[in-house]
Order: sequence, then structure tokens, then C-alpha cells
Amino acid sequence: MTAGIIERYAAYLPVTSATPRVTLGEGSTPLVRSSRIGPALGLDQLYFKYEGLNPSGSFKDRGMALATARAVEAGARTLLCASTGNTSASASAYAARCGLRAVVVVPAGGVAAGKLAQALAYGAIILIVKGSFDRALKLVRQVADDPAVALVNSVNPYRIEGQKTAAFEIVEQLGRAPAELYVPVGNAGNITAYWRGFCELARRSGASLPALHGAQAEGAAPLVGGRPVTRPRTVASAIRIGNPASWSTAIAARDESGGTIDAVSDAEIMAAHRRLAREEGLLVEPASAAGVALLLKRAASSAIGNTEPIVCVLTGHGLKDPQALTRGLRVPRAIEPTLKALRRVLG
Repeated sequence: MTAGIIERYAAYLPVTSATPRVTLGEGSTPLVRSSRIGPALGLDQLYFKYEGLNPSGSFKDRGMALATARAVEAGARTLLCASTGNTSASASAYAARCGLRAVVVVPAGGVAAGKLAQALAYGAIILIVKGSFDRALKLVRQVADDPAVALVNSVNPYRIEGQKTAAFEIVEQLGRAPAELYVPVGNAGNITAYWRGFCELARRSGASLPALHGAQAEGAAPLVGGRPVTRPRTVASAIRIGNPASWSTAIAARDESGGTIDAVSDAEIMAAHRRLAREEGLLVEPASAAGVALLLKRAASSAIGNTEPIVCVLTGHGLKDPQALTRGLRVPRAIEPTLKALRRVLG
């Protein structure tokens, strides 16, 4: 197993020698250079940070490793979270790793089946509540002062600290910071974490700072509209959040970086989702494609330079949401088991 984020970046993290080095091998995800989408857009250096290759299949594992380590250090016995899916899978995996109990509160009908299956497989207790993710988060925050329970949503500061390590990796892999970074925005912890990571590197090493561009779904775009969304709706379940916990820090990341936070439609998200699979060989869940959808939208209006490195963060693996994979796909074709029939298809 490769060294996890705590071992690799201890000097940058709020840990001591007594903090357990909890890991499932998170981090060290590939930065994949675009082979077709970038050239089609005239972008010489377009890259994809493929966070879906973390142990539980999403970027959440970075922050969860650190949050779990600090929970173990503090004597907690239960990891608690509200979730649209990825947090539940990650928390359940790290709880299992450390012999803790995982309790997950999810909105009814608001979580992809693959993510629920993950959490159940890891042994989590799943509680379903009526309403949105925001209501579920409000509920779990009411028991955050119980010393036996560690709330591991992104309101937990260790989550953001762990997630900032993705910014460190990008700089290591590129040899510099990108000019622009595109990231999906749901509860807004990830855009917050990336900005923190890039800023820390800039202070320590003089690295440049990228412009951060956050992508929300049109039906769940409170940061774009400037007010909470009571009933968020989008095919991208991971960012189906109407009142982000990291609202103010996400806005600060946008403004301080000279970036944007914009909305993309479900149609644009799914179009980007298909292009990533068919043109780049990268299978992601719909929310992961939101940043790429925003890149395509901005490129269409000539709002992007073509020579500096650009990175799109792909936050979760496509197998997280198998139902989404089948939308609009061709039905498998039955043929006779003969060479003639096979050659007819091959042409």
C-alpha cells in the first residue's frame, strides 16, 4: 500500500507524532493529460485529476483519512455524517478500517444506489430522513458536541485539511500550479480545500495561484443565485445541495483567485460525462463531469487561454452511480454466433 496523505504531508497537516497514521492508500491519484477534448478545444495543456481512483471511489477519502485519525486520537467510537452518497461511503470505509461504528443519515431518494450499497457493505448503519441533504446535515450537527461521536462532514475542519492535499499533488505532478482549476461544487468544501492548499504552497514556496472555477448544477445553484435552494434538483446527486456548509469560504476562494462559480445544465453535465468516457476513457459519476461541462461552456465563449495548464477535477468514479451510466446508451445488439455476423458488424 502506498503512503497515505497523513504520512506524505504531515508537515502541512494538523497532526502530531501521536496522531495515528490512518490510511487506505488514499491520494496519489493520476493527473491525466487530455488526448482528445483538449485538442478539440485548442487547449494545449488540459489535464484531468482523477480522484475517482481513491480507495472508496471519491475525493472524500483524503479528508476522511485525517478526520478519522483525529477522531481515533480523541477517543471517539462513532463516525457520523449526513450524505448525498460519497461521504457515506468514505466514512463507512474508514470506520471499518479503524474498528469504529459508522452512522449515516441520507435524504430519502437522494442517494445513488451504488453509494448506498458501498456504505452498507462496509457495515454502516443507514438512516433515511424525509427532505433534502441540508435537513439531514442540520440534524446531525445537533449531536456534534458528543465526545463519543465524530461528525465527519466537511464542517469538520480536518476534512478540509485533508482534501487540500490534492492541490499539493497537482503542483507536484505539473511542476507548477495550473493557470485554472475547474471543480464541481456541492457542499463547497472541496473548492475551499483546493484554495487553501494552493495558498499554503504559495506562502511556503512562492508557487503561483490558479483561478478557481466552481461548477454547480442549474437546479442546485445557491452560490450562483445568491440564496439557498429549498428543493435542489439535478441528475448529479453528489452536488444536489441547496445550502452549502462552506458557502462563505467558497465565495472567498472564487473572489480571491479571480475565478468564477457558474451553473451548468443537466444536459451539459451528461454531455461532458459522455465525452469523458468516449473521448478520454475516463468513467466518472455525473457530478464529476460538472467542472468539465463548465470548461466546455467557457471555451465556447472564448473565455479560456490556450497555452497555460488547465486542470479539471474529476471527483468520483462512474461506478458510484450505475443508473446514470445507462442513460442514453445504445442497447447491446444480439448477433448470430457466426464469423459472417461478426464481420458484418466490423465492416
